[in-house]
Amino acid sequence: MTSPAPEFEGSPNPPESQQAAGGLIIFLNGTSSSGKSSIAKELVGVLDEPWFHMPVDAFHAMRSGPELPPDQLRVVLRRTWMGFHRAVAGMAAAGNHIVVDHILSEPWRLHDCLALFSPQNVVLVGVHCPVRELERREQARGDRPAGLAARQFDRVHAHGIYDIECDTGSASPLECAQQIKTFLHRRPTPTAFERMRPEGHGHPED
Repeated sequence: MTSPAPEFEGSPNPPESQQAAGGLIIFLNGTSSSGKSSIAKELVGVLDEPWFHMPVDAFHAMRSGPELPPDQLRVVLRRTWMGFHRAVAGMAAAGNHIVVDHILSEPWRLHDCLALFSPQNVVLVGVHCPVRELERREQARGDRPAGLAARQFDRVHAHGIYDIECDTGSASPLECAQQIKTFLHRRPTPTAFERMRPEGHGHPED
């Protein structure tokens, strides 16, 4: 049973010294079945401070309603992704640390995140896995269309820039989580998001 949120007396606004400066976002990007969620679950267990795991699948699971024709479904899916990005940005802006698992298989998703997130506070992690292993995992899961990960394989990593990369074909989720934790103590600048964010950080539609 989940414990109720604690209640605090006094002013709802903490003193200036306690106000949030912006939380860190660990952004896991990889194909379906690449192991992002497994890494995220390990990360929130090994990291020292409170972290929130915000998977995009949880936002898709919130959606109710009838089946939609493909053109309407595309619109609804895009709105869902955009809402997810803004929820992550809002949580981070309030000072929360977030672990995100994502699939950057369409360029506009990356552009949207580049425009919304504080680039210096994003750790972009490339989650890789060999195609044959992805196919084996898809078949074992049985809840993903056959060949989905293979179709996403080239598009997901097309931007080509990461802060750190890991391979779940050769390392366990816990090993990947430990690699990321170690990296957090020596994060270089500029970050991958800083290098990719265009001057003026406009908001491209495609």
